[in-house]
Amino acid sequence: MSSTSIDDLLSAEEDRPPRRPRSGGRAGQVLRTLVAVAAVVVVLVAALRAVGLRVSLLVLVAGVVALFAVRRIVSSLAPPSQARPAARRVAPDEGATPGGDALRTAINGWERPLDWASGNRDRFAERILPRLGELADERLRQRHGLTRESDPARARALLGDPLWTFLAAPSRRPPSPRDLAAVVAELEKI
Repeated sequence: MSSTSIDDLLSAEEDRPPRRPRSGGRAGQVLRTLVAVAAVVVVLVAALRAVGLRVSLLVLVAGVVALFAVRRIVSSLAPPSQARPAARRVAPDEGATPGGDALRTAINGWERPLDWASGNRDRFAERILPRLGELADERLRQRHGLTRESDPARARALLGDPLWTFLAAPSRRPPSPRDLAAVVAELEKI
């Protein structure tokens, strides 16, 4: 029998190596930006001359520098993007921050499905209820060496009638946040 708890499963360690800062510091960054501006200006001058237009080099350079500055400002103000998983299944480290915030990862894994199923009983029964059942089975397996399927009578006694009924026969309406909090509290007591 494994001695891993649900709390251990929620903790995440970063498998990827720490991100190295770019070499060159501020001067290297400025140099790279100047080279990029020069390259864009050269391409624009060539393109404009190819179509027969002549634009002042100073105006062209100022415009490209302004575009680079706006791009830099917008990218620094934009919220961090969350990569969407390729499959519909929630990846274990989805939403994890570089610091390895396992709690944020766990919350993100539940937040979207709960929001999606909040007003629809069928969606709740299809997506959320099986996850809650898996959590209950995992807690029962880790702490008592059984699942709801392997020993239903003992599992029902350990879960209690309200939680057993909630997991076995979904109600006609999706539970309120207060009801879900009560279910989670019961799961934690197992």
